[in-house]
Amino acid sequence: MFVKSVMPRFVKNSRGRRSIEVELITYEGRFRCSAPSGKSTGKSEVACYHKKGISYSMKMLRVFCKRLVGKNFIIKDVGGLKDLNDLMRKFEARFGKFGGNVWYAVEGVFLRGAAADVGKELWEFINDDMNRGLKPKMPMPVGNCIGGGLHSKKIKGKRPDFQEFLLVGNAKSFGKAVTKNLRAYEYARTLLKKKEKGWRVKRNDEGAWMSSLANEEVLDILKRVSKRYDLKLGLDVASSGFYDKGYYIYKNKSLVRDKVDQADYMIKLIRKFGIFYLEDGMDEEDFGGFKSLVEGVKKIRRKVLIVGDDLTTTNLDRVRRAGRGKAINSMIIKPNQIGSMLEVKKVVEYCKKNKIVMIFSHRSGETMDNILADYCVGFGGQFMKAGIFGRERLVKLKRVMDIEKSLKR
Repeated sequence: MFVKSVMPRFVKNSRGRRSIEVELITYEGRFRCSAPSGKSTGKSEVACYHKKGISYSMKMLRVFCKRLVGKNFIIKDVGGLKDLNDLMRKFEARFGKFGGNVWYAVEGVFLRGAAADVGKELWEFINDDMNRGLKPKMPMPVGNCIGGGLHSKKIKGKRPDFQEFLLVGNAKSFGKAVTKNLRAYEYARTLLKKKEKGWRVKRNDEGAWMSSLANEEVLDILKRVSKRYDLKLGLDVASSGFYDKGYYIYKNKSLVRDKVDQADYMIKLIRKFGIFYLEDGMDEEDFGGFKSLVEGVKKIRRKVLIVGDDLTTTNLDRVRRAGRGKAINSMIIKPNQIGSMLEVKKVVEYCKKNKIVMIFSHRSGETMDNILADYCVGFGGQFMKAGIFGRERLVKLKRVMDIEKSLKR
């Protein structure tokens, strides 16, 4: 793949903040990739940008990109990014870290160019099963329906403590599941209007409805919604956001829980509301607490996903620790958390070997790029968490739907 031109630029994400997009021109065409940014981030995530900020990362990137022009890269699979990675690391050794978001955009655009160079779609280029003549199984969508926590503003001085109240697709096809999620999302608005006096239509960073209701009041609404549309119910508790010195500080109804109380409460909610998906139910350093959740759901006679995100941060060392300790049975994969697709590939291989369910996830500050969909399908993710409403979310859902349609031809 001969590099004719590489040009970085600033773009705005869904929160109206600057992000980085990289455009690559080869003999096969013009390719672009832009990076998302998270607001709720784990302590173990790599930094988004250089310690001096996004502007400094851009200055570095402009210099680096000029050095790539005229080079020929042989990239036959994800592992073929090694030469590009080596060049980036040598540059970082002199000038400091680019940041995970820069790596995301650079690697993404080169993967798109490499796929086109061999006449393949990106998901197809990534997918090992396709090389054996097997069609990939489509993921199911996970969407944020009602929001709280760091992603939402307070209404009347309150908001739910939990960050995301989720709907999990349950249908024969990804497209049908997306349609059900959208209809359920609108029904949730109707129920919120009835439940909360003076409620006005307001959406948060991820396009989810905002509310002043307490956690269990929201879960009551979502349980009704999920039953009506035959969907599964999920929660991203993001408990590290309200954890402090050994205690979980709930503000909506002013109460405090210790570690044992928190684990018991999570299991109680799973039983009471039929929750299928529970993400970050304990603090990001509490591997033992996560293990107690896994053990707790074994007594429930149905499958429940205990999902690590801030706990694992797409970091192979932390994923191995969680896997060996049986602290999770599923995990979030966000490529810019770790800053290298080679590391993401290692995490994917570990998950497949150890039967850990993979959920490829967007971030709260998203762009119009849909590469997440290709990563999810290509790597064999069982779920894709990409919201329900908003153009930056819908473009990713549409991409999976387009892939699904192409496989039926």
